[in-house]
Amino acid sequence: MLLWLIFFTSGWTLIDGSEVEQDFMWHLRKIPRVVSERTFYLSSPTFEADARMVVNRVCGIECQKELPAPGLSELEDSLSYETVFENGTRTLTRVKVQGLVLEPTQNSTPKEAAVRRKRQVYGTDSRFSILDKRFLTNFPFNTAVKLSTGCSGILISPNHVLTAAHCVHDGKDYVKGSKKLRVGLLKMRKKGGGKKRRVSKRSKREAEASDQREGTKVSLQERPTRRGRRVAEGKPSFQWTRVKNTYIPKGWTRGAGGDAALDYDYALLELKRAHKKKYMELGVSPAIKKMPGGMIHFSGFDNDRADQLVYRFCSVSDESSDLLYQYCDAESGSTGSGIYLRLKEPDKKHWKRKIIAVYSGHQWVDVHGVQKDYNVAVRITPLKYAQICLWIHGNDANCAYG
Repeated sequence: MLLWLIFFTSGWTLIDGSEVEQDFMWHLRKIPRVVSERTFYLSSPTFEADARMVVNRVCGIECQKELPAPGLSELEDSLSYETVFENGTRTLTRVKVQGLVLEPTQNSTPKEAAVRRKRQVYGTDSRFSILDKRFLTNFPFNTAVKLSTGCSGILISPNHVLTAAHCVHDGKDYVKGSKKLRVGLLKMRKKGGGKKRRVSKRSKREAEASDQREGTKVSLQERPTRRGRRVAEGKPSFQWTRVKNTYIPKGWTRGAGGDAALDYDYALLELKRAHKKKYMELGVSPAIKKMPGGMIHFSGFDNDRADQLVYRFCSVSDESSDLLYQYCDAESGSTGSGIYLRLKEPDKKHWKRKIIAVYSGHQWVDVHGVQKDYNVAVRITPLKYAQICLWIHGNDANCAYG
């Protein structure tokens, strides 16, 4: 009942004991065009980096707000992108940006945050493990996926997963295991699920003897097999799918010529086989004041909860033009999760969830000369929306509004 109230009343605010609907809506806006210009072949990567975030310098909140807006050529360079194919080959595609209207830099004063001593989970752990299959197999929880490199991601089309760039690339090279990257989709196993294999009488006797020596009684039907593991009815498991192509913005893959930029910590994975699950659409990230209660939501596979899907929500503490700073409780493994909002659609009575950011992870940032830690998310700006849309469709024909 608690989860039901959380998810289906997120567009309401309690005032003097009564529920008053707030005017929080998705507002479609014209999106700049990101157009592919030229594509070059690059040498194959070595796939030797460790699967962890490597950001040498994180600009503080006030730094993010006071820096001059990047010029058009700088934006085009950062939005140019690498594509890594399943066979390990790699290309670089240069892009042009058209129809861009530069918005003024946000200059609000950042809020002072209390000193935090514990990384990622702050004080009381407010995360929810989603265990009921009625939630796990239905929207929005069914959109969360697990990467073979240990991160999370979210389904954004029948063939595509959005995640954090550092989950597959450390800023210099692609991480170990990303050459044969796989995506795990949650599914529920039926009773007796798992592949069977014929077992000889001798093997059965040896197994029973082994159990007796260890003082256990395990039936052959419950024993793991080489080809698969039987899972009790109702237990979640993963259906793994290979990744066909990986897209990463050059703003992250600067290599030896510069540092990875946290603003570009996002990547798109194209699956080798389409899935049949309901996915979540992209949306342009609104300002905090346009979010119901300033709240964001996301689900991922935190490493400290053994393949459980973990949901959390919290209010955003501060923002810059490209980042959201917040204290949503999260452990490693949840990075790459899609952060979403539930807003009302214009001229319609129903509400809709859209992804507005990618959870990047825990960072220390400089706030007026003082080091403070936040859990940081990368916002889907109009330009990033246009770029990801280009990756999905191969052209910008379906990316005019978002």
